Amino acid sequence: MKNPLNVDLTGKVVVITGAGGVLCSTIAKAVAEAGAKVALLGRTLKKLQVVEEAIRAEGKIAGSYACDVLDKEMLEHVHEEILRDFGPCDILLNGAGGNNPIATTDQEFYAPDEAGKTFFDLDKKGFEDVMSLNFTGTLLPSQVFAKDMIGREGCSIINISSMNAYTPLTKIPAYSGAKAAISNFTQWMATYFAKTGIRCNAIAPGFFATEQNHRLLFNEDGSLSERSGKILRNTPTERFGKPEELVGAVLFLMCEEASGFINGVIIPIDGGFCAYAGV
Repeated sequence: MKNPLNVDLTGKVVVITGAGGVLCSTIAKAVAEAGAKVALLGRTLKKLQVVEEAIRAEGKIAGSYACDVLDKEMLEHVHEEILRDFGPCDILLNGAGGNNPIATTDQEFYAPDEAGKTFFDLDKKGFEDVMSLNFTGTLLPSQVFAKDMIGREGCSIINISSMNAYTPLTKIPAYSGAKAAISNFTQWMATYFAKTGIRCNAIAPGFFATEQNHRLLFNEDGSLSERSGKILRNTPTERFGKPEELVGAVLFLMCEEASGFINGVIIPIDGGFCAYAGV
């Protein structure tokens, strides 16, 4: 993975949650290429080990740690392992998150004769699960790993929000609300930790083709779904993002020399989706 900004993270310990996913695994490889020791956290150890092997094959440093970001006791245990293996955390990237189909509506607009799952049919547990995974799954790792950063230079937390935190998308109220909470929480932490030397910022990705949203964006035959057509019509660049296009912004925010006075910002990386009014 090429380092587009020539950022030097040598000696830094970077913890990445959700590191087995398409987007965060790409970021992890770039962070390792920049010289950091990368702790890969996720629920599925095998996925993490694939990423770790790819990083180590390039002569860089990484370790895999199976972990549920909603289990604080497990996070504390993994924290101790990382301290033993790499040392205290300098940078935390909260990448764990996602949506759940049972917390979505089938149609974009309500109608009295609407077929399928409506707003009134949304599952309470599914809604809570989405909010928990995205928000609590950012809160708990921050509580555990930010302790390492207090009073040390060059430390920061980077969260992953979404462009639908700015304008909620149809069908996915839980995910939109959860990501809006992440943007707000990012600014709250930026203020709360400002006098300790810890910066807190976020990126807000637009539409990237991943395993998680494949069924949303593509039909079974591989053609674009109807929803994809709407997305691309409202994205000025008229394409989906590539995972590596997140790397520059993340490395910039991790680099104290480049972004040391940037705190509490959420950077959209969405091909202009948020900027376009549709006309």
